[in-house]
Formats: sequence, structure tokens, C-alpha cells
Amino acid sequence: MTGTSSGGPRAFRFGIVAPFLPDLPTWREQVRRIADHGYSTVLMPDFPLLQPSPAPALAVAATVADVRVGTWVYAAPFRAPWLTAWEARSLTVLTDGRFEMGIGVGRPGIEDELRDRGLPVTSPGQRLEQVRETIAALRELDGDEVHTPVAMAVIGPKARALAAEVADIVTFAMAPDETRAAVEERIRDFHTTRDVELSMHIPVVDDTVSPFMAPPNTETAALREADSLAYLSGDPSAAADELRRRREETGVSYVVFGADNADAFAPLVAELAGT
Repeated sequence: MTGTSSGGPRAFRFGIVAPFLPDLPTWREQVRRIADHGYSTVLMPDFPLLQPSPAPALAVAATVADVRVGTWVYAAPFRAPWLTAWEARSLTVLTDGRFEMGIGVGRPGIEDELRDRGLPVTSPGQRLEQVRETIAALRELDGDEVHTPVAMAVIGPKARALAAEVADIVTFAMAPDETRAAVEERIRDFHTTRDVELSMHIPVVDDTVSPFMAPPNTETAALREADSLAYLSGDPSAAADELRRRREETGVSYVVFGADNADAFAPLVAELAGT
């Protein structure tokens, strides 16, 4: 399976990681603009203390505009699996089915964050098992009548194998300095018999690094030098051509940018979304 549905490649859709801004009215207006531009999904990062908790923030966002909302992404070791599943199911109910649960084993350096918060420092394998348990608990809460879409952020082979088994959306996380060839090979090596949507998050546009999507000291010149898939031109026309190329070569059709690019890429979304 390479991200295609019957009859051809999946249609493009686009999401925006929209961290909370210094004041609520400004952030609410940003959410409205994101929806008005035709983006599919407003996503919230899971950075304790640096941002509001994703669940209440997304519940607010869903009242502001008729847009899907999602976590980008729940770090599994921050919460017991049943608690994350309960939050996710609650958001599915409160948004009338417009919620997507993004979940992963945690970003680089998650061990230090866990120590700082007095939480157990689990191994990568244990964190992956927490992801599995969370999704299983969510499916139990959903029952037979509801299906909350689950997006898994993956890099390693064990995470990719689990995603092939249980995820609806697979986001191919990448180190910022990874070459195009390395990431494309990882995507092409992903196989499942299920109908899964393939996704990519792009943290760097021109020389701008979107907050919470990559380290602020990311070397943008090095990304261009490596022909990294974490980088995209800021020109909407050139970016649209590049995304068509990526979909053709990898099957990736769900693309996520940072909120700082939402307005500039509105023409790109108008051109590509749904095609």
C-alpha cells in the first residue's frame, strides 16, 4: 500500500500546527482564517507548560470554525493509555466526529522531560507498547458505531509495523538533516493491506522554522543542501509542483505546515486541496 485509494492517488489535504498565541482572540481569529483558507485540520502540539493542554484547546478550536482538529502529537509516555484514550474519545464526541488522534512515542529528549515531571523513564519499546495500548483503549471506547481516526508518527521499523497494523494515518517523522533519498526509501518500504493515508509534516519553509515543529537552531541551509523533505520553497507555485512530485513518488497526500505559513500557502491549498 502506497497511500493510494481505488482508482488513483489520494486527494491532497492540508493541516496546520497552530500553537496557542499570546492572547485568545488572536488565536481564535487565526483558527478562523485557517479554516477559511481551506485547510482540513487544525493541530495542537503536546508540549506541557509551554502550551495549553491539547484537549481543551482543540475543543475551543472546534467551536470557532467548522474544521477538523487533531493532536500533533500526543506523546504517549506523558499519560496513562486509558487517560489519553478517554481524552481522545471525549474530543470525538465534543467535536461531532471532527477529531483525529495523533500519537507517537515522544520527541527526541523525551527522557529528560519525563524525569523533570517525575514520570517513569520508559524504554522506546515500552513507549511503543503504550501507543498500542492507547489505540486499543480508544477502539474499545469508540465501540462499533464510531471510529476516531488515529495518526501515528513513526520512524523506526517497529513503529512502522505497528502503524501498518492499527493506524488510519501514518506520518513519516524525520530528522531535519535526513536526505530526501533516505526518507523516500523509508516511505516506500512501508507496506500494509489496509487503506492508510500517508502524511508528512514540513517544518521549514524558505529560511523559516515553524515553532514546535523543529528545533529553533535548525540549519535551513543544510536542509536545502541535503534536499531534505523537511524543507519546502516559500513560493506557492513551486511548492505545489514539489508536493505533486512527492505524492507521485511516495503516495504522501496529507501535508502539514506551521501556522506561520498558513496565509502564504492559501493559494497552494486552493489549487491542490481535494485534487
